[in-house]
Amino acid sequence: MNFVHLNLICWGIFILAWIGGAIYNHYHAPAVQQRRLQFDWMILLLFWGVIQYIAVRYPGALAFHLLWLQVVGAVLLAGSTLFTLWARWKLGKMWASVAVVKEAHRLCTEGPYRITRHPIYTGIIGMVLGSALSTGAGVLFLGFLGILILFLIRIRIEERLMVQTFGEQYLEYKKRVPRLIPGLKWRK
Repeated sequence: MNFVHLNLICWGIFILAWIGGAIYNHYHAPAVQQRRLQFDWMILLLFWGVIQYIAVRYPGALAFHLLWLQVVGAVLLAGSTLFTLWARWKLGKMWASVAVVKEAHRLCTEGPYRITRHPIYTGIIGMVLGSALSTGAGVLFLGFLGILILFLIRIRIEERLMVQTFGEQYLEYKKRVPRLIPGLKWRK
């Protein structure tokens, strides 16, 4: 069974939603009051380039073909795509590709933000892992590890900004809701 088409559909919808949301927010979102400079998207692109090089240079490297794992990956990919889009939609005009505080910024704690403090990251991580499993392309596990490390760094930056902006309200939220993995008791 080949899940490449599912991958193309999920990632295509994700990219269209992100580009459409960015364009919409450019014209309709509140002005940015505070921004943290981040170079992580450049690092991510460089890392993705390395993975692509490995995949092209060594086709079949780390490949596996276990149908049950591919089915699990397909379900994870589809579910994570929906979760990511839900989280992005719930943030609405407060969303930005980098850590920012906007005019009248409010702390979003409903919907997927009741399940995890960073549901967009949770969803993207699930999408990458689901892609690796569903396609049998083991080289994508490098992408999974890279994105996980990148997002853990981003989370530290964003959470400092959220504590600075929302103070005790965010600290209370941190106590109630896990960082990335739903149901995980370790909140930090």
